[in-house]
Amino acid sequence: MNRYQLKFFADSQEASVFVAHEIANLIRQKNKNGEYCVLGLATGSTPKSIYKELIRLHKEEGLSFKKVYSFNLDEYYPMEPNSLNSYVRFMKEQLFNHVDIPAENYFIPDGTISADKIKEFCAAYEQKIEALGGLDFQLLGIGGNGHIGFNEPGSLINSGTRLMMLDHATRVAAASEFGGQLSKVPKKAITLGVEKILQAKRIVLLAWGERKALVLKAAIEGPVDETLPASYLQTHADTLFVIDN
Repeated sequence: MNRYQLKFFADSQEASVFVAHEIANLIRQKNKNGEYCVLGLATGSTPKSIYKELIRLHKEEGLSFKKVYSFNLDEYYPMEPNSLNSYVRFMKEQLFNHVDIPAENYFIPDGTISADKIKEFCAAYEQKIEALGGLDFQLLGIGGNGHIGFNEPGSLINSGTRLMMLDHATRVAAASEFGGQLSKVPKKAITLGVEKILQAKRIVLLAWGERKALVLKAAIEGPVDETLPASYLQTHADTLFVIDN
């Protein structure tokens, strides 16, 4: 029996507001209980509207991020944090610079770390999450090839946080962000592993537009295997797929 849920919305805006309010309610509940809220966050065009609504809730309705810790899924490698395509820059511009989250409370994989230190960094990244009691909530998008984070096809269900070679299809899809030049898209990225994603207490995956329909269908209704990492979500006890009509 599948344990995941599906929720359909008229459009991505309505869906984004719904998800933003779920995150806000979780933060408020945790605050009320005197606990920290630990979020797993995603980048890309899909979650932008969610972050916009969270900023509005902070500015207009007093939602505080002072007791929030966040861990981003991934970062290109190599990548300078102030680069136009850096996920550090993305998160600051789309969310962190506009809310009251302390700078020491958010974590994003380091795209500048030397190659010989990556393994150590990835282990420490997972340990930070574990020390805070794990992720309360993980936000995900889905790649055209079924990747979650940058866990490309072939990633095992128990894969850890690591440096990943990016699929050609992933790089082609990202080329528009790099001025349409495939040669400028990094060939690698550091990604949170599938295992750590699946340990999140709640997972919400977002997908907008017709072009994601086929891969979504495969992830939700197809077999669970490493050729489509998003299919692993079928095994999770509390996953919600949020989809536009």
